[in-house]
Amino acid sequence: MKVYSYKFTKQIEKFLSKQDKKFLKLFFDKLEILTLNPFDNDLDIVPLHWFENNFRLRIWKYRFLYEIKNDELRIYFYKWWSRGDVYK
Repeated sequence: MKVYSYKFTKQIEKFLSKQDKKFLKLFFDKLEILTLNPFDNDLDIVPLHWFENNFRLRIWKYRFLYEIKNDELRIYFYKWWSRGDVYK
């Protein structure tokens, strides 16, 4: 069984450092599921068709964009934003 690691940009690290415990628990619970199966149907994941291996994960009102690097078994989170603004 492959287990993926994850990495965040500084922007996402800063965002997470300002969140409350309730949100962080939810975020890391979903992240744990994602590391075990990056394509889990129970998560709100949408592929970004304009970039290969890039996806959007929705958690509450936030959207997180990430890339799956299968050769490194890594999930790289590179952008977050509130609904509607993330794609600009």
